[in-house]
Amino acid sequence: MADALLAAALLCANDPKVRCVVLTGAGKMFCVGGDISEFALNGDAIDPFLARLAGTLHQALSQFAAMNKPMIALVNGTAAGAGLSMAISGDIVLADPNAKFTTAYLGIGVTPDGGMTWLLPRLVGMRAAQEMILTNRRLDAAEAASIGLITRVATTDALMEEGAALAAQLAQGAVGAMGQARRLLHDSFRSGFASQMDRELSSITAAGNGPEGREGIDAFLSKRKPDFQGGA
Repeated sequence: MADALLAAALLCANDPKVRCVVLTGAGKMFCVGGDISEFALNGDAIDPFLARLAGTLHQALSQFAAMNKPMIALVNGTAAGAGLSMAISGDIVLADPNAKFTTAYLGIGVTPDGGMTWLLPRLVGMRAAQEMILTNRRLDAAEAASIGLITRVATTDALMEEGAALAAQLAQGAVGAMGQARRLLHDSFRSGFASQMDRELSSITAAGNGPEGREGIDAFLSKRKPDFQGGA
């Protein structure tokens, strides 16, 4: 699955026809992480096995993070371990009311991967991240939304419908500018205030002179809806 996820990430990131990416699960679970029975089967070869598994997952998530388009995560069920890392990697995260969230790693004596130790403190704060990782406490969807782990809880039985509507809305928007905005947000955690404003200056200047900026400004002045798909 990690190999397939990387292939999908490369396709989504590099196909200009793809304007918004939706990541979700099939069946009752979103994703509950690695197959522990496979961990055991690899025995003395666990080092290279985990290196390849986690390394491939990291390549996929890096592609999703760096792509010049938004990503929505629709959490249809339990998200645990690397599944939690994938779930919270979306720019907007919607969850089914029955979804559950847990870190799971320490329960089998291993440490987090998939960018969890980068994402969690930034989303929920260090104290909550410490508790989640060290105790494996399980959160329901309502609590996950209340602490900022996810964006919001979807209406009962309407997760996919709401996700599709949101994806369509984003896909019709200024996708290139969204990609630059998500990059600015990522960069902000390693930047000082002045240097971040310098990045913003470079970005807004380029965006304003680009096809999306020109289309958006012209549409605003003409009092019409912008066509970003034609102007991107």
